Amino acid sequence: MENLDLAAIKERSLALRELYHELERQHHGSEWTVEEDALAFLTDAGLVGRLTMSQQGRWPKGEQTIPELEHKLGECIWWLTVLANRMNLDINDATAKFLTKTENLLK
Repeated sequence: MENLDLAAIKERSLALRELYHELERQHHGSEWTVEEDALAFLTDAGLVGRLTMSQQGRWPKGEQTIPELEHKLGECIWWLTVLANRMNLDINDATAKFLTKTENLLK
């Protein structure tokens, strides 16, 4: 499995989002708004919760739990990267600031 850094994740995420924008324009005549992207992220984040319950044996889901959970975790990272970019925030900076602030609070 390839090992990606945040810069590579960002580059590939934004290119993939542009491909989805093309599909949205073809099917709906316009791209999704930032709000629609945020709602899609929240939907996927909720699915991570349900799939986590299944993976932990707390919700009967079936044998496909692990592949679906991996997919949704990756998709959530993708959505967060896309959302940050669409709101003129840098995901690398946001992550670094969060980690530094939280580490300092807990030390």
